[in-house]
Amino acid sequence: MAVETVIRPNQRDLALTEAYARRDLLYFLIWRDIKIRYKQTVLGVAWAVLVPVIQLVIFSVIFGRLAGIKPDGDYPYTLFVLAGLVPWTFFAQSVTQGGQSLVNQQHLFTKVYFPRLFVPTGTVGGCFVDLLISFGVFAAVIAWYRFIPAWQVIFVPVLIAWTILVSLGAVYLLSALSVAYRDFRYVIPFMIQSLMYLSPVVYSVEIVPEQYQWLLGVNPLAGIIDGFRSAILGKSWNLPLLLTSLCSTAVVLLAGVMYFRNTERRFADIA
Repeated sequence: MAVETVIRPNQRDLALTEAYARRDLLYFLIWRDIKIRYKQTVLGVAWAVLVPVIQLVIFSVIFGRLAGIKPDGDYPYTLFVLAGLVPWTFFAQSVTQGGQSLVNQQHLFTKVYFPRLFVPTGTVGGCFVDLLISFGVFAAVIAWYRFIPAWQVIFVPVLIAWTILVSLGAVYLLSALSVAYRDFRYVIPFMIQSLMYLSPVVYSVEIVPEQYQWLLGVNPLAGIIDGFRSAILGKSWNLPLLLTSLCSTAVVLLAGVMYFRNTERRFADIA
């Protein structure tokens, strides 16, 4: 009597158990993404330093000197901008690259099975290396200004984890949408450009009337950026903004994972 083995997708959870069991593969995907990013480049990893430095100079000159925007505390505008630029750059790079990761690497999941979440997750993991380098640049600038960070700096790892979670949620959602609707290859760059002006990267949350500041929290990056400034520069914590952004992050992450899981079975057919 012949024995048949039927393989069915696991829909009992969000694939977290399966992903953990194959975590070694995720490590190799992250390492491959890092090597591909800087392969055959003249400056190599130095780009991870040049990008935030160039943006910092541009923003400091245009918004700090020409536009006359001032920070809301007793610290240089350069540090104020950099505290927002570091998490924003990580998010923007993760979404820009991760949103197209499934489309760009469709040859992988059309030939062999592995947890599909690993493809966009690996892209975010590769961008995390750039985030660590950016924090090194931030530390050097802080030392240059001889600025002593506030004691709240102990919350920076929590804020980094928060930034990673919202990046993963956005990447899961947009990467799945990009497979089904190729128009999103044009939507993502426009969305990132627009979201930057809606995030307090170069300006302070305090320019918005106090009773409306919590509305900024609908954008999770607003609470994250303001949180980094509170943790590093000693700015007072804006709890309503933080709580609203935390709830927005939970919505983005849950929506991203659930939509990805509901559509991944069709990736090989529509890729």
